[in-house]
Amino acid sequence: MVGHRIVHGGPHHDRPALVDDGLLAELRALVPLAPLHLPAQIATLETTARRVPGVPQVACFDTAFHRRLPEVAQRLPLPASLWDRGVRRYGFHGLSYEYVSAVVDAPARGRVVIAHLGSGASMVALRDGAPIDTTMGLTPAGGLVMGTRTGDLDPGVLLFLIEQEGYGAEALSDLVNDRAGLLAVSERTGDLRELLATAATDPRAALALTVYVRSLRQHVGALAAELGGLDLLVFTGGVGEHAPTVRADACATLGHLGIRLDPRRNEAGTGVISTDGSPCEVRVVATDEELVIARHARALVGA
Repeated sequence: MVGHRIVHGGPHHDRPALVDDGLLAELRALVPLAPLHLPAQIATLETTARRVPGVPQVACFDTAFHRRLPEVAQRLPLPASLWDRGVRRYGFHGLSYEYVSAVVDAPARGRVVIAHLGSGASMVALRDGAPIDTTMGLTPAGGLVMGTRTGDLDPGVLLFLIEQEGYGAEALSDLVNDRAGLLAVSERTGDLRELLATAATDPRAALALTVYVRSLRQHVGALAAELGGLDLLVFTGGVGEHAPTVRADACATLGHLGIRLDPRRNEAGTGVISTDGSPCEVRVVATDEELVIARHARALVGA
């Protein structure tokens, strides 16, 4: 059997599914919701079917984890007709959140925020293990500022670009997904490692980092407000696991939430990185989406 991470499952897929012609047709219809990811993933499913015919394939959806969100968190402030057509907040990085929430025993930890920080980045708020809010929306372009994606953006900006600058759909997609975020602000790169290495001598790199960290703080604060406080904050993903400066800067003004990092533990970047007795524990967990996919595939297909 072969397990696959599929970024978008749309409104109907809340669990892994066997890949067949019907599922492939559904995924093709969902391409506009994840144009950077789904075409390549569909091509991989088709290629695998040709090369190893008869071998079961299992699609594991990054959106499935968030299908339990309450309707108020899924709703966008748009007409009901668009909700009926699937325009809603889906959330992503669900396979990572599934793994990390199990590692930290989220159901027993009360109010939890997990920050999956990589080239793409999002956060989820959990209450007693159940998701109640997340930062990404209809597509993986919303929420936090990212390497080359805008994150949340005033829709009036897009209208201005269409009406005054002559942007079409393709140009807007390229801007929002590939030429925005850290890359746009730094005018150099969307790679956080390079920005950290050059921030001391490059004001644009320093500004990009400040914008990024500000976005992290704002979203932690917003999710903590929705939870009514915070018992555990978890960093994961390439940046979350390996950028202690980002973790420290993001937490620097969150003392009102009970977050107090231990500098030495934070630099080590493994396990608990908050001070002993901190009202809100902070942890770093290395995610393992592949293990989650393997477990789902085995459970669905059998040993």
